[in-house]
Amino acid sequence: MVAGIGYRPEEYALLGRDWSRRGAAQDEVLAALLAAWTGEPFEYRGRTVRITPPPLSRPHPGLMVGGSSRVAARRAVRLGLPLFVAAYLPELASYYDELSAEAGLRHGFALLPPERTRVIHCTEDPDRAWAEYGQHFLHEARTYAGWQTADVDSVVRSGARTPAELRAEGIYSCLTPDECLTEAGAQGPLGTLLLHPLCGGMPVEAGWESLRLFADAVLPRLAAAK
Repeated sequence: MVAGIGYRPEEYALLGRDWSRRGAAQDEVLAALLAAWTGEPFEYRGRTVRITPPPLSRPHPGLMVGGSSRVAARRAVRLGLPLFVAAYLPELASYYDELSAEAGLRHGFALLPPERTRVIHCTEDPDRAWAEYGQHFLHEARTYAGWQTADVDSVVRSGARTPAELRAEGIYSCLTPDECLTEAGAQGPLGTLLLHPLCGGMPVEAGWESLRLFADAVLPRLAAAK
């Protein structure tokens, strides 16, 4: 699980939360979550709380702090958690590594996305998929771009205004199973294929078709290649 604080004041206003206290709110939530997962009593807002049974995963289920700022890196180290970097920011990953080493974290690491990120819709016919779902991809890309400000870093930042421009950018990709395997091979053993089965209001069944095709025609061949 990746825990980020978000970047849209509208979302905080919708829930009646104080935007200026978002960092402090995340500190409190994550500290309480980590304490609850121990199965031991802990203090929370003036009460002694104990959550049982504790999780099977030890010391706790996988949890990372997500963000693109030095504040996020410091929060991750302070809580003893890995950092999920929200964009290709190698300098931020290095900053986290330095702090992690200074703090003596045994399992501290920063997960850095590739410089070029693709969100994938797996299909046997990319041209048909773009013809049928291109407007959905574009709607999502334009909406997401409208939310982002100049000080927000993201692996998915598009300037496209038409489906053709979006396809040329390569951020949204309709790939055949063979092309998925080629992409996986190019990225190497630590690479990531980012599936995006639902976006922009596209039909639910289209998302299931993409997932089924990936599960049936890509995953077995990836496993066999190991």
